[in-house]
Amino acid sequence: MTPTALHNSRSSRLQALLSLIILLAAPILAHAQVSLATVVDLAQRNSTAVRLAQSDVDKAAASLRQVSNEYIPTLTIGSQVGYSHGFPTGQPSVASASMQSLVYSSSQRQYAKAARAGLDATNLALKDAREQVALDASTAYIEMDTVNTELAAARRQEDFATSLVHIETDRSEAGVDSSLDLLQARLTAAQLRLKRLHLEARAATLAEQIAVLAGLPVGSIIPDHSSIPEIPEITADTPAKSTPGLDSASAIAQSRQFKARGDQLATNHLQIGFGAIYNYDSNELNSYSTYYRNFTPNNVSFGLQFQFPLFDLARHSVAKQSAADALRAKVEAEQAHDQNDVQIATLTGNIHELDAQAEVASLKQQIAAEQLKAVLTQLDLGNGASSGPNAQPQITPKAEQLARIDERQKYEDALDASLDLAKARLSLLRALGHMQDWLNELHGK
Repeated sequence: MTPTALHNSRSSRLQALLSLIILLAAPILAHAQVSLATVVDLAQRNSTAVRLAQSDVDKAAASLRQVSNEYIPTLTIGSQVGYSHGFPTGQPSVASASMQSLVYSSSQRQYAKAARAGLDATNLALKDAREQVALDASTAYIEMDTVNTELAAARRQEDFATSLVHIETDRSEAGVDSSLDLLQARLTAAQLRLKRLHLEARAATLAEQIAVLAGLPVGSIIPDHSSIPEIPEITADTPAKSTPGLDSASAIAQSRQFKARGDQLATNHLQIGFGAIYNYDSNELNSYSTYYRNFTPNNVSFGLQFQFPLFDLARHSVAKQSAADALRAKVEAEQAHDQNDVQIATLTGNIHELDAQAEVASLKQQIAAEQLKAVLTQLDLGNGASSGPNAQPQITPKAEQLARIDERQKYEDALDASLDLAKARLSLLRALGHMQDWLNELHGK
């Protein structure tokens, strides 16, 4: 077994053992906190995109070995036994062995370079797939953590809305407030219930998404907020690194150029091959010695073969196809770089706007919290003006519930704004080639 096959076998056994451990531990993991780093690792192991990219790496490695092995002689053995009468029509070989290999070829060197570049491209594509899975898992995990926090706040809002409906019902029956105020309170309660249902559906979808990514049962992952590192405040001014995806596209273009060069050389350059044949001949079932003198059972021949193409339209057509493929790969690599630059510019603009929105939402939440404190203080101490024409109306329990509802709403708005900003920053990290920095921060958390 080759070292690569042995490594793949060990990796397969390790993955099977890990899957078995996860399945056995599933009842224990039910409703357990799992860190973001663990979810990312599981997602990268379980991802079909990563496994497909790994199969491309294995295929490219095999292609490189195939090209390199052209210079290693191949050995073939065989046997043919038959009866002939009269003049023999073929060589009476009982056993034969043949050996052949490539000795010199200008195009083969280019094909080897193309295969190496292709292997580099698949390795970079594998790294790019792992980074994309890490981004997807991180984004879903952070969103799930945020939604769970929002859901807890929404449930508190519902409790406040229920208290508000009870208060308005009593005030309406006492003739203090009109029926319109009661309807408005009931509408607020219905809207908050609808919002809570929406958040629950969103949380269920995220739980399913993370479970699929990590390969764990649905509902077995509860986000651990403390495991989420702070996302760097990255901007377009941050020095950009080349991303694995862009490097892979460039490597593919280079591989196609080497192949095109090899096909072009194959149309007008010399190729030298080596060959050797051994035959063990027998005269038992034919009359070979009757017609051929000096018959010997052991026969060997070897030599070099020189090939120089003079006129081969098929090879010229193949060279033109390869040249067109190389040009297309080069343009696609340039297109990928341009698209990445546009994405960086777009994300940078979005981040400026989202940063401002997050600041506004945070200030509104702080103001709502201070207003709630003021309402609670006035409820406890009174407003200090019980009579007189300019006296402020006394704070009522209705005002308390409305203030509590508003404070929770502003809190949820701030969470949403922070989530949108976090998503944009993670995407910009990846576009600028700094995704590995985030992964290092994640695993060092």
